[in-house]
Amino acid sequence: MNKDEIYQEVASLLTSLFETDPAAIRPEARLYEDLELDSIDAVDMVVHLQKRTGRKIKPETFRSVRTVQDVVDAVEQLMRESA
Repeated sequence: MNKDEIYQEVASLLTSLFETDPAAIRPEARLYEDLELDSIDAVDMVVHLQKRTGRKIKPETFRSVRTVQDVVDAVEQLMRESA
C-alpha cells in the first residue's frame, strides 16, 4: 500500500465510520479539533486499520497522531517496518 492508497483508506474510514464530511478531510485536518473525533473514535479507527493492513498497530504509535497526515505516515511506517 502506498501513501495515496493509505490516504484514501483513511478518508474512506472517516466518512463511513464517523460520517465525516469528505470536504473536511484533508492532510492537515486535525482529528480531534477539525474532524471532531474523540478517543473512542480513534480506537475504532486503529482497529479498522489493523484489520485492513493485517498489521498490529502499537498504541504508542498513535499517541502522537494529531492530523490525517499523521495517521497516513504512521500506517505507512508500519507497512515499511513489517515488509
